[in-house]
Amino acid sequence: MKILFISLGCDKNLVDSEEMLGLLNRRGYTFTDDETEADVIIINTCCFINDAKEESVQTILEMAEYRKAGSCKALIVTGCLAQRYRQEILDEIEEVDMVLGTTAYEKIVDAVDEALLGRRRVEEQPLSYLPQTDAGRLVTTGGHYAYLKIAEGCNKCCTYCIIPKVRGRYRSVPMERLIAQAQELADQGVRELILVAQETTVYGVDLYGEKSLHRLLRELCRISGLRWIRILYCYPEELYDELIETIRDEEKICHYLDLPIQHASNAVLKRMGRRTTQEDLKEIIGRLREEIPDIVLRTTLIAGFPGETQEQHAELMDFVDEMEFDRLGVFMYSQEEDTVAAAMPDQIAEETKLTWQEELMELQQEIAFDKAESRRGSVVTAMVEGRVADEDAYVARTYGDAPNVDGLLFIQTSEELNSGDFVRVRITGAAEYDLIGELAE
Repeated sequence: MKILFISLGCDKNLVDSEEMLGLLNRRGYTFTDDETEADVIIINTCCFINDAKEESVQTILEMAEYRKAGSCKALIVTGCLAQRYRQEILDEIEEVDMVLGTTAYEKIVDAVDEALLGRRRVEEQPLSYLPQTDAGRLVTTGGHYAYLKIAEGCNKCCTYCIIPKVRGRYRSVPMERLIAQAQELADQGVRELILVAQETTVYGVDLYGEKSLHRLLRELCRISGLRWIRILYCYPEELYDELIETIRDEEKICHYLDLPIQHASNAVLKRMGRRTTQEDLKEIIGRLREEIPDIVLRTTLIAGFPGETQEQHAELMDFVDEMEFDRLGVFMYSQEEDTVAAAMPDQIAEETKLTWQEELMELQQEIAFDKAESRRGSVVTAMVEGRVADEDAYVARTYGDAPNVDGLLFIQTSEELNSGDFVRVRITGAAEYDLIGELAE
């Protein structure tokens, strides 16, 4: 039996996919990337914003054609869209055999077995449940870096976000399980470990009665095979002294933080249900840069939130110009059903959202290009990602670049390098968001 596995959405979803792949692999299933060869097709879906929802639905409908034609014997849908619309998917798409909610993915082997026997149903667990699949995960990121999901769910309940309704409340993964997973990944050759969750900064509060991310980080730093540890999804208001000190002092922890602030107008932040003000954000960013001068800060913004005015957009532009984030992404607000913001008055026209998004990105482009150009002549440590086809050049990343969301470093050399190698590189130029360099002697 051959399985085609399609993983959509975020890196947290990818970890779930890799856990399911590991379970299926241990059962003896093999995998293919050819739809026409697949006996079973599994789609791990996303529904965070409208574009993600549409991609998930379109993928299900495309794969349903292979089920209809008979070449595929079972079609299974998992993930956030499956959790949110589980019964609707089963009722309205007759080619779908099994639907697994977000906390039921450890049942994937049973789901495949039942689907092949002709059964159709929804498999779900309470949203308070934390799946446990502790061994044999199949890493799909190339082997030299991997994500470690340290918690599930979220308690923040921002007014625009559906995640608490499809992922449940915040549940930390016990530290001993995470350390064992990290050791297993390091034993497989992973050199960079990237910590992810809906929010990483409050890790451990539910288990240990206090924020414990700094304790987890110190334990992970003891794993000999790891070279870099990167932290994503840090809510700025939850940063605390011990965490900042640990990032500053532990050699393996990248001086890189992803701080999703979403906006800078106090009025918009309040409507979003965020827990910071612009003054808070300036204080937090200033402190991080004072404590860790070479820190790279990434953030994400939402353009066109309900009720946002031209003046509030201009306020955000001024804030971005002043803060000079190293990395920045902008999403247009997505009106998600069953969220508080979806019912708010004064929804913003799509063309206005697009205009504001483009203005923010154009401003950030100037900032990013200037920062990249200023690095010319410096020497950095970089991790090799792979070779550029038919060229004497390699793709790499610096500590300031998370995979798939930030820039790349192109190294021009005829020397043989391997993915996962760490090399010293002299920056010789910049091309928009990417850097160009040569091996330093």
